[in-house]
Amino acid sequence: MTTTLRLAEQLISCASVTPDDASCQSIIAARLAPLGFVCETMVRGPEDFRVTNLWAKRAGSATGDQAQGAALLVFAGHTDVVPAGPLEQWHSHPFAPSHRDGKLYGRGASDMKTSLAAFVVAVEEFLAERPSTPLSIGFLLTSDEEGPANDGTVVVCQALQERGEQIDYCIVGEPTSVERTGDMIKNGRRGSLSGRLTVNGIQGHIAYPQLAKNPIHLIAPALAELVAMHWDEGNEFFPATSWQVSNVHAGTGAGNVIPGSIVIDFNFRFSTRSSPESLQERLCAVLDRHAPDYQVDWVLGGLPFLTPPGTLVNAVRDAILAETGLSTVLSTTGGTSDGRFIAKICPQVIELGPPNATIHQINEHVCVADIEPLKNIYRRTLELLEHAPHA
Repeated sequence: MTTTLRLAEQLISCASVTPDDASCQSIIAARLAPLGFVCETMVRGPEDFRVTNLWAKRAGSATGDQAQGAALLVFAGHTDVVPAGPLEQWHSHPFAPSHRDGKLYGRGASDMKTSLAAFVVAVEEFLAERPSTPLSIGFLLTSDEEGPANDGTVVVCQALQERGEQIDYCIVGEPTSVERTGDMIKNGRRGSLSGRLTVNGIQGHIAYPQLAKNPIHLIAPALAELVAMHWDEGNEFFPATSWQVSNVHAGTGAGNVIPGSIVIDFNFRFSTRSSPESLQERLCAVLDRHAPDYQVDWVLGGLPFLTPPGTLVNAVRDAILAETGLSTVLSTTGGTSDGRFIAKICPQVIELGPPNATIHQINEHVCVADIEPLKNIYRRTLELLEHAPHA
């Protein structure tokens, strides 16, 4: 059994359902401290939702002019996992790692405790060979990625920004691969803008529509127009912006009452071709024409970010090719990640992890054959970036 696999199993054994870290970060910090990392725990959030964050950094050993050009590479991720779901549907306990048919089973096996283990072992191996490396290395971990994400990575990034800490390169361990480790990386993510639309009408008896105003009828033409609207073309790295309705609420439950209002939840997943402001303006222009008595409560989940091919992308591509023979695909698809917060303080951010086919599912697992290549890719990326300049 490899060192990476043993550590992955140890982390899976911790029932770290958001926001409970369940000692995962303590396990990791105990491995990093002997390597020269200064480990800082930041606990944030209300008493009933305490979030644990870890910032660990090992400064490079370069001096003089070399020190001025030494870069900081950060490995980022989350120790929290989603709830296991019905235990009776699992073939083995979700927090008791088990093996079947060459696969490691357990909650977090893919998302993302295997990546965390691979991070740590890759750094251990790299520093064993290069104890005097000029490269500075950091770890940014949170127990609030699968939850509201209000007191996790965003808080650490704010603290680092206030201190003037410059991060040059960041690898987030999200499970990005499809069939084999390394076949896809995320070099950006779309933005997320949600809204709750309330359209007001006048409640009344369904037999006397002239005395009422049906908000469902008012909004129907606007919905048809919004569904058909072409928001943007996307670009080389991003698909076109998408607008989707997720929930519609109206009515009293009675069959003979025209409702007084309708509430609609929707979401934009948007590219760098659009801004939150432009999307809000265009949507409201449609509403103004069809149903002017309305209000929208907006929530900006995150702005899009993009790391074009350059120092980090090229290093990761070369590492994947050398370790697996795969020519990786760059992608910005999928949901949001904590990369959206890190991108505000780091110019080059990518995501790379194992295959994601079973994330958040019953019987989540990762192929054991995918684990060592992932660790080796991380280690080789460290080697390729060892003498990289500030981004």
